[in-house]
Amino acid sequence: MPVKNRFAELHDDITAWRRDLHQHPEILFETHRTAATVAEKLRAFGCDEVVEGIGRTGVVGVIKGKTQASGKVIGLRADMDALPIPEQTGLPYASTVPDAMHACGHDGHTAMLLGAAQYLAETRNFDGTCVVIFQPAEEGGGGGKEMCDDGMMERWGIQEVYGMHNWPGMPTGSFGIRTGPFFAATDLLKIEVEGLGGHAAKPQETIDTMVVTAHIITALQTIVSRNADPIGNIVVSITSIESSSKAFNVIPQRVNLMGTVRTLSNELRDLAEKRVTEICEGIAATFGAKATVDYTRNYPVMINHDEQTEFAAEVARGISGQCDEAPLVMGGEDFAFMLEERPGAYILVGNGDGAAVHHPMYNFNDEAIPAGCSWWAGIVEQRMPAA
Repeated sequence: MPVKNRFAELHDDITAWRRDLHQHPEILFETHRTAATVAEKLRAFGCDEVVEGIGRTGVVGVIKGKTQASGKVIGLRADMDALPIPEQTGLPYASTVPDAMHACGHDGHTAMLLGAAQYLAETRNFDGTCVVIFQPAEEGGGGGKEMCDDGMMERWGIQEVYGMHNWPGMPTGSFGIRTGPFFAATDLLKIEVEGLGGHAAKPQETIDTMVVTAHIITALQTIVSRNADPIGNIVVSITSIESSSKAFNVIPQRVNLMGTVRTLSNELRDLAEKRVTEICEGIAATFGAKATVDYTRNYPVMINHDEQTEFAAEVARGISGQCDEAPLVMGGEDFAFMLEERPGAYILVGNGDGAAVHHPMYNFNDEAIPAGCSWWAGIVEQRMPAA
């Protein structure tokens, strides 16, 4: 199944939708305009059911095939939210919202799934039911979990679920996928170090929180180098340090740190949580200080299911001629919550050369639209072939 001619015909329309979304980015669950736009289009396409407010601001559309004898129900998911980044592209359709932009291509994901929904609602050349899922708050808010917690899978009887993400650096319209662990679990760290503040000229009268903090930051890297199996995958990053003083001549009473821990197995995740707490509390105690660790388990490891991954790759090969093995990714992806509830797979579609995601110069490549739409449609038509 090559790229479908219908998506070549719809390309200009889908591009216009995408660029409109790009001009009006919305953060986390505040995707009100985006969700309303999606719902309006789904209704115009003639979807059998359109429901808003799933997972706060998510939208679900239902498209029934010409027949439903198979009893199969497949979910297709796209994310809608943007990032709190000031855009620097200078594009004529650049963000009109200060300090917000679609720096990860969710505008493209949403537009491609809308294009696929229009085609599927027009043709209905399958035996079963397709559920299109438009999710808010992928960028840290856990919108995928919220939609699952709202009973989405059970309400529509979804049996399998599929997701897609654009990938800069891969040839435009090419595909990559891997079975098993794919995107990392991303856990959040908050560490408070409490010592005894004082004058920088009299350090002997203080318990220097900055010295304690420096030792903690260095020692946390031994989790990777000396605690974890060297062939495992783990990243520990301290990304913010803030003290209770901003003066040159004051040793602060308190220092707060933030960071992330990223792992690709539950065993490493357990190890990391245990060692972070032990290292912080132990080092602080050595200097007479106190460390309090707030370790939040955030997105789980995103794990592609074997059978569905091979099927997704087969559909991709029919479009682009090949589907390469994708690399492991230490970034997080909350489609993981949906894959915990139902078997499915997540694929990458090439975005060509250009800025990486989460960069102020990033832009989704509209030339990837026909391939992405065709993959969505192929998942439905080939997994639930018309009787």
